[in-house]
Amino acid sequence: MADEQQYDYDVLVIGAGPGGYVAAIRAAQLGLRTACAESRETLGGTCLNVGCIPSKAMLHASELYDHAANGAMAKLGIKTQVELDLETMHGQRRDAVKQLTGGIEYLFKKNKVAWLKGRAAFEDAHSVTVGDQRVTAKNIVIATGSSVTALPGVTIDQQVVVDSTGALELPRVPDHMVVIGGGVIGLELGSVWRRLGAKVTCVEFLDQILPGFDGDIRKESNKIFKKQGIEFKLSTKVTNVAVEGGKAVLTLEPAKGGEATTLEADCVLVSIGRRPNTDGLNLEAAGLATNQRGQVEIDHDFRTKVDGIWAIGDVVPGPMLAHKAEDEGIAVAENIAGQHGIVNHDVIPSVVYTWPEIAGVGLTEEVARERGEVKVGKFPMMANSRAKTNHEPDGFVKVIADAKTDRVLGVWCIATVGGTMIAQAAQAMEFGATSEDIAYTCHAHPTHSEAIKEAAMAVTGKPIHI
Repeated sequence: MADEQQYDYDVLVIGAGPGGYVAAIRAAQLGLRTACAESRETLGGTCLNVGCIPSKAMLHASELYDHAANGAMAKLGIKTQVELDLETMHGQRRDAVKQLTGGIEYLFKKNKVAWLKGRAAFEDAHSVTVGDQRVTAKNIVIATGSSVTALPGVTIDQQVVVDSTGALELPRVPDHMVVIGGGVIGLELGSVWRRLGAKVTCVEFLDQILPGFDGDIRKESNKIFKKQGIEFKLSTKVTNVAVEGGKAVLTLEPAKGGEATTLEADCVLVSIGRRPNTDGLNLEAAGLATNQRGQVEIDHDFRTKVDGIWAIGDVVPGPMLAHKAEDEGIAVAENIAGQHGIVNHDVIPSVVYTWPEIAGVGLTEEVARERGEVKVGKFPMMANSRAKTNHEPDGFVKVIADAKTDRVLGVWCIATVGGTMIAQAAQAMEFGATSEDIAYTCHAHPTHSEAIKEAAMAVTGKPIHI
């Protein structure tokens, strides 16, 4: 192999999303000559530009509007006259994105990461074209992320039929929004527009929302969303969407067969999942191919089958989550530098940023029971003093532990700050905690997190406040 100095870079990362930009920064910190190829005009990938960050900006703003407009603040003695200024709401979202993407550009400069602007394609295992330039690298990291999965036969025009990107940019509140897909993104964005005044109907092919989440969590979440005004059509598939005159007519059929019905809407959000981005990479030139799901296969250290090519994030098997990609970005950079980068894929938390938030880490009760005998403890948020004081009674915490060793196998919760609470559970599981370890850890009072302590106490049948 040629001497390292004959390469333009020690590391070239393709993609500047959460996995890619973190990998590039960490590689540079470790003393490697690093570049990152990105075709967007701004860094941060889907997450910062049109995903995690802007959706949370709209979720937060819509929650405040809902509290003011629908009487929640009045119950606290705060009387308001509320008017929706949607353009200003969009403006604060765009500002948050601008600041954070600009922050990554600053970090690239600070750490001397070269930003190669353009779409990358392999020439061979160590050569890539980026726009109209050719660069070489000893190590290349594929971190190209994922894109919205299309619904066969349905055209996304970003006017009447939108994907998650279009759903963030709607210029007015729809009268009726139909969300196709009862997963995380559909429920988050559907809840935004429901709070701002739209009628929202969610159509899900499966018999329950939130596939992959714990069964109790799925059922309770469905009840909460129904109470908030979202209508659900479960075990239902969309077979056609016809757009005419600014309206959409959806053809619906029972998932197990039956008579078709129609549903009219002025906005349809297609949210049935995401697919890995490998189109245009010319993987064949590097000696790579994708698996049946379109993913790049890797080993435990994030190596592909071709020496010097690595892959992380949404483009490889595993949950499509920004924080999973970030951890893999750090680990792959450390492995390239000869260190020991590790990600424990058994402890990756998942969060739905609705109101209340829904979060989990580890095994669901269903999967845990398939693997052996378990003990389960639950504690309702209505019995938590802070949630009660804040008028946030919905939800519960559930701790699943091995019946013999008491080791915690999974923690699931529905709570207004569930996304923050789940970090404690993840850290405990990373250290191999038992339910007793959590139960005997002193928690500050009054906090929502006391519900995790009480649920852990409930595993052995000794909660205090129920």
